[in-house]
Amino acid sequence: MDKTERAHGSASGGRLWNKLSNTRRKLTDRLNALVNGKNVIDPPLLENLEEILFTSDIGVEVTQQLIEGLTQRIEKKSLSKPEQLKAILKENMVSLLEDGQSLSAVTIKDTHPDILHVVMFIGVNGVGKTTTIAKMAHYFQAREQRVMLVAADTFRAAAIEQLQIWGKRVGAEVINQKRGADPAAVVFDALSAAKSRNIERVFIDTAGRLHTKVHLIEELKKIQKVARQQVSGAPQQVTLIIDATTGQNAIVQAEVFAESLGVTDIILTKLDGTAKGGAVVSISQKLGIPISFICTGEGLEDFEIFNPREFVEAIFD
Repeated sequence: MDKTERAHGSASGGRLWNKLSNTRRKLTDRLNALVNGKNVIDPPLLENLEEILFTSDIGVEVTQQLIEGLTQRIEKKSLSKPEQLKAILKENMVSLLEDGQSLSAVTIKDTHPDILHVVMFIGVNGVGKTTTIAKMAHYFQAREQRVMLVAADTFRAAAIEQLQIWGKRVGAEVINQKRGADPAAVVFDALSAAKSRNIERVFIDTAGRLHTKVHLIEELKKIQKVARQQVSGAPQQVTLIIDATTGQNAIVQAEVFAESLGVTDIILTKLDGTAKGGAVVSISQKLGIPISFICTGEGLEDFEIFNPREFVEAIFD
């Protein structure tokens, strides 16, 4: 997609292209330099390409998959010119990302009028969880759905106040208790209130003290149990928030939560401030969990459904 196409293409695609400039420079500038003036794809070129992909945070396993795919094409004579590499890499990355997206519709489907849709947000402290919840509330309220926020992170200093500030800003009711209260009790009261007030979506903010892993996981499991008691099948989503600037380290965090809590989808934050956007490909592939939304800035509007093709187009020039 050239600059003219981006200017006339989707608004979200053009915005994303601008936001991912750091990742694009890290990947595409080096890729262009690699193939410029080359006439053949030889082993040294592939070795250099492998290094570029790996150091762009795409990860060892995904890099190997991509290189193996290119090698097979070369052997079958369907790839011979260096200038073809970028286009083929783009399509292979899109395919890898689309393979993991089959479940993502759960986050954006219309809610059933008779079923309260409950989302429990999890993730370590500092990933932008509370801000992301506010963005998601804004997103659905703009689509005329009634949203309630639940302050179930009752121990972190200022966590409740932060959610209240965001709730007021986006016009969503916030249910909370005093600091130190039982998080599951807060959720119980919130879901009771949501059912009586015809709320359509409830977003639960939770603690992220991963250094107390066992205690935290048990606390989150208790919240899940209470939610199921109040609303059959809830929480329908256990959404993991990941800070994209952590690159490959995000996978370790995700595995801790996924193995215990049944994570349904991932939201990636801070994609605008990192050159590690390539990690999105390996996060999707390694975890097998769909990426539902991405955050590309600090504003409420810097939040959009994850589109694999638009993302890949944005990290290539």
